[in-house]
Amino acid sequence: MANNNDDRFRGFNFARVNLFLLGFIALILAGAALKLTTPVVLPFVIAVLLTFVLEPLIILLEKIKIPRAFGAIVIVLFLGVVVYFVGFVLYSSLRTIVSLYPKYEQRFSEIYYRIAHLLQIPYDEQLTLFQNLWGQLDLRVRVQVFALSFSESFFTFLGNTVMVILFVVFLLLELGHFRERVELAFAGKISDRIQRITSGTITQVARYLTVKFMISLATGIIVSLLLSLIGMDFPIVWGVISFIMNFIPHIGSIASGAGVALFALVQFWPAPGPIVASALVMVVVNFSLGNFVEPKLQGDNLGLSPFVIVVSLLAWGWLWGFAGLVLAIPMTVIVKIICENIPILEPVSILLGSYKAARFKEQASETPPE
Repeated sequence: MANNNDDRFRGFNFARVNLFLLGFIALILAGAALKLTTPVVLPFVIAVLLTFVLEPLIILLEKIKIPRAFGAIVIVLFLGVVVYFVGFVLYSSLRTIVSLYPKYEQRFSEIYYRIAHLLQIPYDEQLTLFQNLWGQLDLRVRVQVFALSFSESFFTFLGNTVMVILFVVFLLLELGHFRERVELAFAGKISDRIQRITSGTITQVARYLTVKFMISLATGIIVSLLLSLIGMDFPIVWGVISFIMNFIPHIGSIASGAGVALFALVQFWPAPGPIVASALVMVVVNFSLGNFVEPKLQGDNLGLSPFVIVVSLLAWGWLWGFAGLVLAIPMTVIVKIICENIPILEPVSILLGSYKAARFKEQASETPPE
């Protein structure tokens, strides 16, 4: 009997199980460390991703005889001015919305009364369930607190922007001699592997973020123009929100569309035309750009499983909040590329990838070289 048990476990790879458990523990510890060090790590991660996006542009400037240091400083300063301008416009517009809060509160109350009347729901005009909830939630105070906290967050954002700009400048300068340093520091195969990981990461992340930026920018501009034609208040704000939320796959477009539809309901009630038109604008623009234009431009560049995309949104969102939702896909792509180039972690990269990408890789490995 003992021999049978020994035979049963003889082919079992305990070393792989131990490695898996150690990897799982390391993953939990890494997550805890990232959570605790968010104020320092997050600006650095954003700077690294921006460096990946800007590096091809710096290389292009070097080809036309513009020094790397000068090109890096000019591009990063321009980027900082753009981010500051967008943040300032959004901040000013949100302050205006908060100042007009009583107007929208009254409109919301009117909508409730109309709906209750249409559905023949009994209510007391002096003391309704809606008014009770409104008072219990103390939304007026909450909005004031939100305005104050948003002001503080805005200045924190400006401070982080300065830190990110400094990080990006130094990283772009360091990348100029990165290949030579790696060749001097490591042996041949290790050096090649590090350079392969770096070049693959820069190529895929830069392509993803560039395409995503262009699609998000187009989404924001089209939404702003169409909503302004409809007559909706604050079309620029909704355009900026659509631009930002479009960086969050699947969830972002739904959230921005729901926000626009709700605001249109409050502003245009009881006229159905503008309400339906505003909702259709968000559905048509997000659906057409997100399901036809973006996949055509991205192609199979990412090769991530849809399930992995959802899980990565949950994981990175828990770690870094809204910023984690925006950075989830680039960070997961980086993890996948690193796993692809480390033999013992290659199965992890296959699990992270889509089935189509895995089949393509398998067929490529089976094809004999010419």
